[in-house]
Amino acid sequence: MLKEGENWQCPYCSHFQVLSDANFHTASEWIASDLNRHDIHRYLITAVECMNPNCREIYLRADFLDYLRFNGNVHHSSNGMRKLSFLLRPNSIAKPQHSSVPSVLITDYEEACLIISASPKAAATLARRCLQGMIRDFCKISKTTLHAEIAELTKQVAAGTAPRQVSEESLEAIDSVRQLGNIGAHFEADINLIVDVEPEEATALISLIELLFQEWYVARFERQERLAKVKAIAQVKKDTRNGDPAEEDAASTDNA
Repeated sequence: MLKEGENWQCPYCSHFQVLSDANFHTASEWIASDLNRHDIHRYLITAVECMNPNCREIYLRADFLDYLRFNGNVHHSSNGMRKLSFLLRPNSIAKPQHSSVPSVLITDYEEACLIISASPKAAATLARRCLQGMIRDFCKISKTTLHAEIAELTKQVAAGTAPRQVSEESLEAIDSVRQLGNIGAHFEADINLIVDVEPEEATALISLIELLFQEWYVARFERQERLAKVKAIAQVKKDTRNGDPAEEDAASTDNA
């Protein structure tokens, strides 16, 4: 759970800020009853207001906390204090993605983020499909399995024939996720096969997708943009030095 002093990143604008009295608020309600199996429980509402003046959005979540009474004292449940958590605003952990990322990949990513709490294994399946889609679209590699595609990408990086944005660090990140428990055990399986995974494994896979969106698609877009600006500046200088042919034609027409 969030706490004051924590360095928090806004899910809307990605702006980092420290949680304090100015932007961090909580409200809770204790409910004690002999009529329910939870004995004592508490509802906690957490709200964070983004301090970025260009955003000012609000993050809102609700937690159901379970407690037990023992010898007249309140104790945390042996199963862990937080029983249920609901993200109210925004309704998923998905971060806004750049327009350079293909919409079909963003759809898989957003759907994975939307269901990760309810079904980590379904979220992981969508994230694996998204990763395969990235390798096929960005790297132009298509094999029978995701595992085979990653192996081919590794060969291309070693040979220097992979797209320039695909670095050894990218491969290390992919490989680190590939070695995670059930995720790693099923990288060779059918990409659409739903397999059991731990919530942390699904979260790591989604984080990998976000990293590769930035390092592959956004980095390529920004490089192309910078190169286009340099070429435009060079063209303007060239036209100024040599005279703009269009202006010369206009001047010739006027003299005629």
